[in-house]
Order: sequence, then C-alpha cells, then structure tokens
Amino acid sequence: MWRLLLFIATAALALGQVPKPPWATPSGHNAKASPPDVSSKQQDADTTIRVNVKLVNVFATVTDQQGAPIAGLQKENFTVLEDGLAQKIAVFDKESALPLSIVLDLDTSLSTRKDLPLELSSARRFVHTILRPVDGLSVYGFNEVVTETVPFTSDPKAIDRGIDHLRLGAATALYDALYLGAQALERRQGRKVMVVITDGGDTMSKVTYKEAVRAAQEAEAIVYSIIMVPIEASAGRDTGGEHALIQLSDDTGGQYFYATSAAQLDEAFKKISDELRTQYLLGYYPSQRFSDSEFRRLEIVVSGAPDAASFKVRHRTGYYTSKSH
Repeated sequence: MWRLLLFIATAALALGQVPKPPWATPSGHNAKASPPDVSSKQQDADTTIRVNVKLVNVFATVTDQQGAPIAGLQKENFTVLEDGLAQKIAVFDKESALPLSIVLDLDTSLSTRKDLPLELSSARRFVHTILRPVDGLSVYGFNEVVTETVPFTSDPKAIDRGIDHLRLGAATALYDALYLGAQALERRQGRKVMVVITDGGDTMSKVTYKEAVRAAQEAEAIVYSIIMVPIEASAGRDTGGEHALIQLSDDTGGQYFYATSAAQLDEAFKKISDELRTQYLLGYYPSQRFSDSEFRRLEIVVSGAPDAASFKVRHRTGYYTSKSH
C-alpha cells in the first residue's frame, strides 16, 4: 500500500520587540536541538510528495506619462512574468482597503540639522493624512544609532509625541535603519511600505547596502526615498548614497524624490499617499521553474487599455525563494 505524506508549511507571524541585526544575533550554542523525527525518516522517499503552495504577491503601481496614478484597470489588463514565463493570476485586487504598515525612517544626523524641523513637520502632516484605524505606522530615527521611537500604531497623537522625542546625533547609520525597518515590516500583514527621509549619506552602518536591499525585498517592502539636497552642486554631496537610495526604490517598486523645501517635502508625501491609494495586488502560484537561482525576476505588463503603451508600471523586481536569516 502506497502511503502519501503531504507536508504543508505554515509561517507564524511574530510580534514584539524590534528585531536585532545580524551582528547582535546570539550564536545559539546553548540552544537545545529538537529530536529528529524518526517516523518521517522511515518513509519511502519515492512515496512522499512535497507540495509548494506559496502564493507570490506583487503590488503594482501604474502611472501615466506625467506620473499620475492610473485607476480602474482590471485583471485582464495585467500579465505577470516570472523569469520570463507568464503566470496565471490567481488573486487580483485594488488595494485601497488593505491594511497598510509604514515604517518612517528619519535621518537625525548632524548633516540634517538645518532641514530637520521641516522634515518633522512634513512627516506629521503625512501621518495625519494617510493613517486609518486599520493601518499601523512606526517611527525610527537614525544617526550613529537606530532608535524606534514609536512602535506600530494608528494613533496620530502617539506618533506626534514620538517624532517630538527625536534628537540629533553625529553620524549616519542609514543602511542599519533600512535593515531594521525591513525586519519589523516582515512580521506585518498586508501592504508594507518604508519611507526614508535623508540626505543620502551613510557613514557607519554595520550592515552593507546589499544586506539592506535583500532585507527590504524579503519583507516585500516598498521603499520610498525622499532625498534632502543640502547643496545643489554635486561637489560636497554624497551622490553615491543618493544613487543607492534611487536603486533601492526602483528594486522594491517604490519611488524617489528630491526635496529642498517644505513645499517639495509636502508634494513628495502627497504623491506617496496618492500612490498608496491606487495600487494593485497581483497574486499567483508559480508554475514550473527552470532556473536554479534563488532569486526570481518579475515583470508586469499592462495592455488592453487606452494609452497602455505609455503607462509605467512599478513593482518589485523579484523575490528570493529562501530567507537570508
């Protein structure tokens, strides 16, 4: 008699304190190992079927040539490709009602001293505009250290108090802030967004840029970067850091903005808010894979709508099939 064993893995969402970055993770040498599952080892490998039922979710933003979000598209207007192979869309939704989790990363290093009051005022206005009771927002300030001043909440007054407690520091641990924010978002459900306001420099992070990018991709976080330009001339600016943020936003399906004034900050936040109200969710169960790479590349094509050829579609560029932690 052939016996069929079906393994279905479920992931438990963890809530609690801010996750620790790799350099603070215990070695685990005192952890007790679980006893081996003898019964499963006795099963004939030829009679065991392992089923991968993981749904891949992709959030897409569609804009016209002027950057205005396009609403009203239907499932039939989208084609999803994974590693160049078309996938069958199993889930389609317009995501204005789905709970939203936002990490607000605010640069409080010495280089932002002049612009910090403007950043904080604009951030407060954004919070009061975007948050609904079903949403949650967490505030992180980063200088030489990364501090979560507000855990996830939908209470604007609590967020205002947390923003008021931000203090200036000396250096900039930007990539550490991105990494920790992504780790916090990974534990959340629904849409996950990180908004970072900075002048683009990183002077003392312990994680690398690549580690920060991977953490954001594994969390399925959409990153919006608001880059405060201290001086217009390229000399004296950390253009390398700016380009890193631009690439991170592109890879996660977000967007980047330059700002030199309160009005430009408010405009950037307004565009982010408008986009978050008009996103699309496309979900699919991956068909047979032919690539051995752990990173799967994604592409979304929009067709069948007036002027569709001129639309720009932003989404994460891919996903990892395994976790780095």
